[in-house]
Amino acid sequence: MRFASTVIGLAATAGTAAAVSAANSGIKGFNYGAFFLNQAAKQQADFEYEFNRAKSLSGTSGWTSARLYTMVQWGTASDVISAIPAAINTKTTLLLGLWVSGGDQAIANEIAALKAAITQYGTAFTDLVVGISVGSEDLYRDANNEVGVSGPTLINYISQVRSAIAGTALAGVPVGHVDTYDSFLNATNSDVINNIDWLGFDGYPYWEATKPNSIGDAPERFYDGFNKTLALAGSKPVYVTETGWPTSGKTVNQAVPSVENARIYWQDIACSLIARGVNLWWYDLQESQWGTADPDFGIFPAGDLNAVSQHYDLSCVSHLSSTPNGKSLI
Repeated sequence: MRFASTVIGLAATAGTAAAVSAANSGIKGFNYGAFFLNQAAKQQADFEYEFNRAKSLSGTSGWTSARLYTMVQWGTASDVISAIPAAINTKTTLLLGLWVSGGDQAIANEIAALKAAITQYGTAFTDLVVGISVGSEDLYRDANNEVGVSGPTLINYISQVRSAIAGTALAGVPVGHVDTYDSFLNATNSDVINNIDWLGFDGYPYWEATKPNSIGDAPERFYDGFNKTLALAGSKPVYVTETGWPTSGKTVNQAVPSVENARIYWQDIACSLIARGVNLWWYDLQESQWGTADPDFGIFPAGDLNAVSQHYDLSCVSHLSSTPNGKSLI
């Protein structure tokens, strides 16, 4: 994300692996960080609690997938993240993430954890994997003089991941990269697209401070970036890997955080993507836990997930696939 904090068609293939289709199939899930706001690592029980809560939301159903940012348990060098056994126990599908902005040692640690997970958990783990993301917004950060990686370095890391899963049960799983649409639009990054099977689109109208970004403008902002990414992707699928609207926080240009606006954004964006069958990982289920996020994008406030109520209604009602000014969204 741009601020602090943070299927499936199976076909037989040669060897021990099964090919997972990269095509969009209506997967619904949330993003899950490796630690709480107080920097305490999430443990297996924490992940299981979150995964189970996501499956029992009021007004909607089918949120049974988790996007991870790393394969490494927080606070360790290369131990397998405890989200893996939690996903196995809760039958939660996984869009795996490998954190690569820490340099060569970081990708080495991520690959070590990925290999260890395959060995330790076998097909109970690998059968849940719907995709692998090498990095998250690394190109965006690199272009903004933050800790990221360049296009050529990212391609090298993608190649390393493909080599690591070759001959394993994950060999047929599609490999992609998650970034912002302007990063994919940058011509210097075109070779990255040529080296991945799918593109992950992170879109936050809330943060687009140089353009009209009120809640009324949000659908146009979101779909402008999404459709540009689709055009760049060609025949490759584009997943929505992060989007949401904060319930609290500072006003950014015309974007006002509120529960009411978060509900409108869900209706306009989540519901339209669900109707189209686009793979979607929302940001996010609960952001304020053991601390207060600012802004806070969580559907739930701080507290016990089974004791607090959702901020807003998650049901989808009939909606128009156009912006208030009549421009087509999709």
